[in-house]
Amino acid sequence: MAAADTGGRRDIQRLRDDRAALIQLCLYALDRTQSCGIVTRIEEGLADVGVTALRPDGEQFDPARHEAGGTVSTSDDSLTGTVAETEIVGFRDGDALLRAPVVTVYTAGEPT
Repeated sequence: MAAADTGGRRDIQRLRDDRAALIQLCLYALDRTQSCGIVTRIEEGLADVGVTALRPDGEQFDPARHEAGGTVSTSDDSLTGTVAETEIVGFRDGDALLRAPVVTVYTAGEPT
């Protein structure tokens, strides 16, 4: 009985590892395609298995969840610290952050 249980756990771990490898391959392909249709299809396929795209445009910047890629000045003080644009889409698999989104953040000042 113990041998069967160990084999079952090994099989489950192999399936988890294979899933993680396939997700990473999809993210790799997603980053390199220039076709909006392919991007959409890959994101839909990932969503079907529980991997969600993160585009935090309009949210308050949070360095624990977002990576700052740059800033853009704004004269609207209410926008300061808000994500202006997602430069690179992030991804989450359930509760696990696979990749933080890289974002541009509004900062106080006159736009140039």
